[in-house]
Amino acid sequence: MKDVGIQAAIKDPRSSSEKYQDLVIGSRDFLRLVHFELVMLLASRVPGALGLLLRKVLYPTLLGSCGRGVVFGVDVTLRHPHKIHIGEGTVIDDHVLLDAKGVKNQGIRIGDHGFVGRNTILSCKDGDITLGSHINIGFNCEVFSSSKVEVGDYGLFAAYTYVVGGGHDHSDVGAVMIDQARPSKGVTIGRNAWLGAGAKILDGVSLGANVVIGAGAVVNESLPDSVIAAGVPAKIIKRRDALSPERQA
Repeated sequence: MKDVGIQAAIKDPRSSSEKYQDLVIGSRDFLRLVHFELVMLLASRVPGALGLLLRKVLYPTLLGSCGRGVVFGVDVTLRHPHKIHIGEGTVIDDHVLLDAKGVKNQGIRIGDHGFVGRNTILSCKDGDITLGSHINIGFNCEVFSSSKVEVGDYGLFAAYTYVVGGGHDHSDVGAVMIDQARPSKGVTIGRNAWLGAGAKILDGVSLGANVVIGAGAVVNESLPDSVIAAGVPAKIIKRRDALSPERQA
């Protein structure tokens, strides 16, 4: 299978069918294509309790693995579904995109008892996304990875947060941005982190455990455990452990 990037596919001489299979299915196998198309046709946009039941039964047949009790909302979109792994009891809300696209990557792994909110995008471009158990991601969020994004257990993302494990080089002023190199260091977020509404975590950042990021903050440098940071760019404004009753006694 060739490069599965959208831009590469536009210029590629592959047939439309081959591009679709490479970009969406992740395989040229005809039976896998038919299986995918039937599941999407029969279950993806069916409303109400019937739709929930159909997706509960049919969607796991496409995935790399799926635990018991997983709920899929209306119009959940899957790309390279065999590289998507979801733990038990997790809820994938309406209109979520789970895009595990890549040639050599492992894809998307979501732990047990999580929640991925409406209109959220988990997007790989030959990268991996690993979300721990009891994760809670609000609506209209995006997690992008062209190398790796790892989020610990009990991560809480408010609406419109953006975690980006990748970027564009801009050193060659004679070349358009889209043709320049796309370096990626990845992002790591520790256990029990809370990202406020609209917070942005940029490539190369590592957040410690128990970190709180203020609404609208842009984090471009790594932060240690148990701090509160806010602003553009984000700066530490307080330590959470200094607020504990034990420290105040």
